[in-house]
Amino acid sequence: MLTKFFPFLDWLPGYNKTSLRQDLLAGLTVALVLIPQSMAYAQLAGLPSYYGLYAAFLPPMVAALFGSSRQLATGPVAVVSLMTAASLAPLASAGSEGYIIYAMILSFIVGLFQFLLGVLRLGLVVNFLSHPVVNGFTNAAAIIIATSQLSKIFGVKVDNMQHHYETIVEVCKSALHYTHLPTVAFGVGAFLLMFLLKKLAPKIPNVLVAVVLTTLLSWAFGYRHDSTADVAAIESETVRETILAFNETVLAIPPLAEQRSALTLTLDAAKKSRQQMDILEAQHQLDVVQFAIERLERQNSQYRKELREFLFLAVAGEGGRTRYLLQGDATGEAGADGRIWRFKVGNSLLPTDSLPLSGGGDVVGVIPRGLPSFSLPKFDLQAISHLLSSAVIISLLGFMEAISIAKAMAAKTGQRLDPNQELIGQGLANIVGSMSSAYPASGSFSRSAVNLQAGAVTGLSSFFTSVTVVIVLLFFTPLLYHLPQAVLAAVIMMAVIGLINASGFIHAWHAKPSDGIISIITFCMTLAFAPHLDKGIMIGVVLSLAVFLFKSMRPNVSTLSRYEDESMRNSMAYGLKECRYIDMIRFDGPLFFANASYLEDQITAHMENKKDLKHIIIVANGMNDIDASGEEVLSLVVSNVRSAGLDISFSGVNETVMAVFERTHLIEKIGRDHIYSTMEKAICAVHAIYHEKSEESECPLTNVCYLS
Repeated sequence: MLTKFFPFLDWLPGYNKTSLRQDLLAGLTVALVLIPQSMAYAQLAGLPSYYGLYAAFLPPMVAALFGSSRQLATGPVAVVSLMTAASLAPLASAGSEGYIIYAMILSFIVGLFQFLLGVLRLGLVVNFLSHPVVNGFTNAAAIIIATSQLSKIFGVKVDNMQHHYETIVEVCKSALHYTHLPTVAFGVGAFLLMFLLKKLAPKIPNVLVAVVLTTLLSWAFGYRHDSTADVAAIESETVRETILAFNETVLAIPPLAEQRSALTLTLDAAKKSRQQMDILEAQHQLDVVQFAIERLERQNSQYRKELREFLFLAVAGEGGRTRYLLQGDATGEAGADGRIWRFKVGNSLLPTDSLPLSGGGDVVGVIPRGLPSFSLPKFDLQAISHLLSSAVIISLLGFMEAISIAKAMAAKTGQRLDPNQELIGQGLANIVGSMSSAYPASGSFSRSAVNLQAGAVTGLSSFFTSVTVVIVLLFFTPLLYHLPQAVLAAVIMMAVIGLINASGFIHAWHAKPSDGIISIITFCMTLAFAPHLDKGIMIGVVLSLAVFLFKSMRPNVSTLSRYEDESMRNSMAYGLKECRYIDMIRFDGPLFFANASYLEDQITAHMENKKDLKHIIIVANGMNDIDASGEEVLSLVVSNVRSAGLDISFSGVNETVMAVFERTHLIEKIGRDHIYSTMEKAICAVHAIYHEKSEESECPLTNVCYLS
């Protein structure tokens, strides 16, 4: 009983010093990959990089202790990080305090949903995400993730547009206007270094090498170079006017936002009182304020874009005062420092006495030393209602990724997996993670493979991984200050290469053309609707269910004839003649309310098309279940067939269907002597009766007869 609640107790029998040494080595190895990856994935999720370390602290350990896989490495992963960003974007600005709180709420909801699925033994619900849908979504997500890092590779900043492809267009325009070449060098160089090490020396931790080397280079050459300047030092009237106009829009939005909140409460009160005129008045005022906010936000975005496009040269003036001239206006000026300076513009006010300027590249910056605080997230019912649908998708998608990895490793280790226990482990990991400032986590394919290759014996390796992260948070965060953001972008790009699987589309098409089409549509819709990724995957799920329902409503109904190997095959598929007097109709699938009338229509069509037909044998081997509607239709079919002067029999009726026949007394109507255990017995029983004076030279039920 104890091992049901505490699965890690199963590790103890036979555990020894050798196992401990292997787990310790594996845990340290995974940590070396996890630390830089987690920081990169946190930024992909729209969070400060150190929140990735928080998500790499407790979740790996908790998932290993309470899951069923001994080698699965849990933590931040690319697809879940992207889904997190897509879910939170409508609620708050990326990286803001509210955004961080919503990320923790999301982690709690995801964990609670996974935990409940595991406790209620409902792990099979993940099957709603079919493989073609997941393949299409994953390929699209890999492209979205990779392209979302282009701005960091080029060293440019743009506002996120309504659609992801529009954002990428803006990034390309900004890159054509100006690209920070050292940033490109760091990003491309780190990517090539990791790629080459992975190919030529796979045992070397390529991510760690790239991170350490680029951080040292960034520190040695002063890659980050920030400064501040008074607005008077900007020697361009146009720039100064743009700064003032930008600040005006920034200051004008908060009062309107407060007014919008008050009007929303007024509208809610009017709806409760059901005063129609009050509702219309409040709605009108709310629409007016909302329009004003949207207009200001558009203006603000335009000013922000203009400010980011200004390029300056810093020139030393009299008294050591630095002047900033637009690049085109500085021709022939002496004393320039050789750097191109740009404004660092966000959503907040630009202080005119200390305008933030950058003459270098972006680095990770200050990472708070110490462990995150432990507390329950501050729950917001409105946010929960908005996040619920996204949380369900993240839960299922994250678990599918985790269990797929765990199954692949279990096939090599021979370990027995319990999907429901794995759900409990993943759920507890996310619940506990939400209390320690973590965002949703899942099983990682790359880190799990590293864990397995490093010789991990039990989940204790993940415990050592978590301990290593704790040591880094307590003592080594200052060493990460100079890590270039472009390198983290390269780490993400390198990681998602493995997610691209074009052969998956071909495989799905070969298996079933409808599956291939669903996979392609899911891929296209996910790209089209990005960053609203839930829409793409929901379209795929709906299409899969629609195809399943259509197939269930129109199951295969075929006439059988004798084939060369003496078996009975579909006459139309194999070009076989059909018996003139006996029709063996095979029905593949359960007979229930959605398809019962279809069987009736098919039998009626066979009776109309075959003028010499005397007997129908329903081959029920594939009929594995039947409901009340199906039984009612069979009773009607028996009556119709016999009233038309024909007879009907059944063969291969299984126990479940036979039990329904018995309980409803349909068996008496059919006749017990008209139910045969096999097709051959049914043919033997009725063949001679209808072929005594047959005009057929050879009967297709006893001889192989092809269509001429």
